[in-house]
Amino acid sequence: MTRGLATARGEPGRTNDPERTRAEILEAATREFAEKGLAGARVDLIAEATRTSKRMIYYYFGSKEGLYIAVLEQEYRRIRETEALLHLEDLAPEDALRKLVGSTVDYHLGHPDFTRLVMTENIHRGEYLARSDVIQRLNVPAIDAVRRVYERGLAAGVFRSGIDAVDLHMSISALSLFNVANKHTFSLIFKRDLDSPAAIVARRDSIVEMIVRFVRK
Repeated sequence: MTRGLATARGEPGRTNDPERTRAEILEAATREFAEKGLAGARVDLIAEATRTSKRMIYYYFGSKEGLYIAVLEQEYRRIRETEALLHLEDLAPEDALRKLVGSTVDYHLGHPDFTRLVMTENIHRGEYLARSDVIQRLNVPAIDAVRRVYERGLAAGVFRSGIDAVDLHMSISALSLFNVANKHTFSLIFKRDLDSPAAIVARRDSIVEMIVRFVRK
């Protein structure tokens, strides 16, 4: 069916590779949704960018909303996969926390589309995220990773008691996301070049230090 749809449009260079086609659609859709939000994104532009058709996109994802949810799932999967590669258990608790926070800051800086998609989903009050069992499952390991680092620090006597793992994860995410989401307004208001290498390093170090000092005993 995929080949028939592509052939019907006479799309040059399109091969019968469903996985590749699906991946290309997701990448184009990520850019479109991140730039324009769910309401402003146009499926016909995504189809044009991937040399497919709206009919093929609906074949893979069911609807515009289904495509948007698939984009959210992919983006949450990517950040969780990055976190899984940190090997925090190999580090002392404070070093592990520093690495986790620094990695989260770096990820948001390096993937601004993720921040824009999170902001879009908050505009929709989490409506589409709530429809995805995949995203719900993906976020469990993220909290477990924070909890393990924190509990190791408690056992070692270097972290103070009474901190909730979800709250700590929220604080790390909030600082990292705000660092990207409000960069342009802060840069304009306070006349600072927040994209300069020195500013990026200074802000990253500040966020890491704030979290570590909050948790440290």
